[in-house]
This record gives sequence, structure tokens and C-alpha cells, in this order.
Amino acid sequence: MPQSTRANPHSLLTPAMQKILKSMERAAGVPLHALTPQQARAAYEANADVLELPKQDLARVESFTVAARDGFDIPVRLYAPSESNLPVFVYFHGGGFTIGSISTHDLLCRRICSQSGCAVLSVGYRLAPEKKFPTAFEDCWDVLQWVKVHGSERCLDSTRLAVGGDSAGGTLASACAIQARDCGLDIALQMLIYPGTIGHQNRPSHKTFKTGFVLEEPHITYFFDHYVRNVQDRNDWRFAPLDGLRPDGNTADLSGVAPAWIGLAECDPLVDEGVEYADALRMAGVPVDLEIYRGVVHEFIKMGRALPEAAKAIQDASKALAEALF
Repeated sequence: MPQSTRANPHSLLTPAMQKILKSMERAAGVPLHALTPQQARAAYEANADVLELPKQDLARVESFTVAARDGFDIPVRLYAPSESNLPVFVYFHGGGFTIGSISTHDLLCRRICSQSGCAVLSVGYRLAPEKKFPTAFEDCWDVLQWVKVHGSERCLDSTRLAVGGDSAGGTLASACAIQARDCGLDIALQMLIYPGTIGHQNRPSHKTFKTGFVLEEPHITYFFDHYVRNVQDRNDWRFAPLDGLRPDGNTADLSGVAPAWIGLAECDPLVDEGVEYADALRMAGVPVDLEIYRGVVHEFIKMGRALPEAAKAIQDASKALAEALF
């Protein structure tokens, strides 16, 4: 990155992105990291779809639950463009393991379903701080196993299975892809939207984009402090699939995991670790399609009313899903 850009990273932003950030700044109230988790969830729920593309009608939208290993009923929502037996994309929403829900990502999942032609199963995994690491990962993995065993009961073809998510959901999806490889569960694609992949905020982009780009450094610390129990959790591969450690003390071997489509925002604290994860997958022999959407920030994919890059990213991700699953 040129010195002038490092000194003024806001110059990278598209005019439309700059306009959105200025509007958000004018409307800003109490910072998210100064709220309780319950207040932060309510604030995110209230504003989650303000800039999203219009609601997509679908042939099937069904809500039900899947039993977790401890008996908890994990909420899920199934979207399908038809009543046919379809391949399935299991989706984990973002929100730093602390906020977000099936409803905050409803419009996004509907659009991916419509454009890809596959069924989408959105997972309401349990959040921190009520449930700390590794509960979110375990819930997501339990739903994947349910799809493999019981998916046919819902007209889901579990022989054609993909997994994905945005932000913390991308972290969960990448970790599930590693676990799936270890357990012999065939995954056709891992679709990762600006995922977190490292245990500590120590890459250059964390400094370059630490303030004024939606996901700010205090937000990341707030989320992680609610989710992890101790520093050892930050160094666990289920939290940090790039540099986290396995029980044997080694970092996760990425060879043989599912092919990846990775979509990143250029002006995002997480962009460097996303690029590094793509590179690590390629070095392990995993096919990777990496797209970096220029001039936009974390969370951009949910801003389709104002950002053409969001519509393009959804289109690109949906195309990758269709190519992998059909």
C-alpha cells in the first residue's frame, strides 16, 4: 500500500461508501462496545436490513430446530426456491459471536438462495457471553452433522453440501470445513465472506483500518472478550483456523479441505488475514477463488441498496455455489 494511502486510508473508499459512512457517523449514538450484549443485539437487529436489497420471495421458508449435543434446540431456517430435492448451503451469520441472528441475515440468505438455486439453511447458533467458546462452533458442527443424517427428511440432498458465512460466521465455516475433512464429511465448497482467521489483531490492516470503517478495533476486542474464556482459546484452531493450534500443538493442516470462495472488503481490518488464509489454502493444494471488493468496508455485502459491490459479491458467491453444487 503506498505511503499516501496508509496515511489516509479513507481515500480508498468509493464515493458511495464514503456517503454511507458519513451518514452512519451523523446518526451514531452510544458506541456498540459501550452497550451490553443484549443492547448491542437489539441495536443490530433494528438496523440490520436498512441498506439491504429488497426481500426475495421463495417457494419454501421453514423454521424449525435441530438438537445440539447437549439437547439444546438450535433454531434454523430453511430457504428453498422450489419443492424439489436440492443441494444445501449451510450458512452461519456474522456478529462477532455476540450479536446477529437468523433474522438479521434473512434477506441475504433469501437472495443467495434465489440466485444460486440451492437450498440455504441458516443457523441460529448460541451467542456469547451467555455461551462462550467453543459453543458456537459445536452448534454449527452439530447442524452440519444433522444435515448429513437427516437432510433428506427436508428434501435436502446431503451428498451436495456447502458451508459458509460472513465475518465470525466465516470463521465458523472455515473451522467446520477442517472438521469435516477430519471426519470424512464431504463438503463441496466453503464460502467465506470477510472471515476472521487469526487469534490476535496483529496484522497491518488491523492498524490501517482500526477506526472509521464500521468494524473498529474496540468492537473486535468487545466481541472477542465476550466469546473467549482465556488466551488459550484465542490460540485454538476452532477460533483461529489459520494460526490456531490443534491438540498436538501444531497449527491446522489445511490439505484436503473443501475448495473455497473467499470474498473480502478492501477497507476492512480483517482483509490481511483473509488474504493470508487464501494463500495458506493454496499452499496446501486447495482450489481458491479470492475476490477483493475495492473501496468498501466490513459488512458491505448487506448494503446492496447503496453499493453495487454488494450485489456483485452476492452474485459472485451464488455463482460459485451453483458451480460447486450442480
